[in-house]
Amino acid sequence: MGIEEYGGGQGPQPEVLVVTTNDLPGHRVQEVLGEVFGLTVRSRHLGSQIGAGLKSMIGGELRGLTKTLVETRNQAMDRLVEQARARGANAVLAFRFDVTEAADVGTEVCAYGTAVVVARE
Repeated sequence: MGIEEYGGGQGPQPEVLVVTTNDLPGHRVQEVLGEVFGLTVRSRHLGSQIGAGLKSMIGGELRGLTKTLVETRNQAMDRLVEQARARGANAVLAFRFDVTEAADVGTEVCAYGTAVVVARE
């Protein structure tokens, strides 16, 4: 697997800019639209659970689970961007991920931040 399969984030000119910072240098916040989030819950299939269990005995990266988590985070972020765009935002500030186990059946990933309208200064 190549590094591109483990990446995420946005391309060079996104329609809705998502940043982890509380402000956006060179831009002025014109309007705060409020919190937006993207949520997804993924279960692991039996094959990956067995493989992960065996791999955990000998050590090393659980590549299948890593790839699944990257895909899950990307889906959560895509949903966050969709919600921000639907509310009229062109940026999301203070972007974060929250990852938790969901009742021992899967992994819940929530991408969240503050939807805003920004303008270049």
